[in-house]
Amino acid sequence: MPLRGLLMDYAGVLTDGPEVLALVRRARAAGVATALVSDGRTVPDECAATFDAVVLGPALGVRKPDPEIFRRVAAILGLPVEQCVVVDDHAGNVRGARKAGAVVVHHCDVVTTIGEVEILLDLPPP
Repeated sequence: MPLRGLLMDYAGVLTDGPEVLALVRRARAAGVATALVSDGRTVPDECAATFDAVVLGPALGVRKPDPEIFRRVAAILGLPVEQCVVVDDHAGNVRGARKAGAVVVHHCDVVTTIGEVEILLDLPPP
């Protein structure tokens, strides 16, 4: 089953450098549906505008690491969670996304995360 969605955390992932946000732009340009999923209440407008959907705080009635948040955000993108890659820096959130059925990338550093997402989503090199 091809992976067609990308769900990204904000703090600790997208805040690690412009290369991560550029990865989201590349994925979206390749036809991948994108969502920012953060427990925060705000994110910079420029960052939010990069995504197809933005889910902040308890907007959907559940929060990370509850697996249901990942299912609901995938549904907003019109996808089953099993077709989504979730990128997060917190182990608990990674476990929640995995329990939901998503493919996960535990963000530890920019280079590794970009490489893993490129492979999973079959993105061409920049």
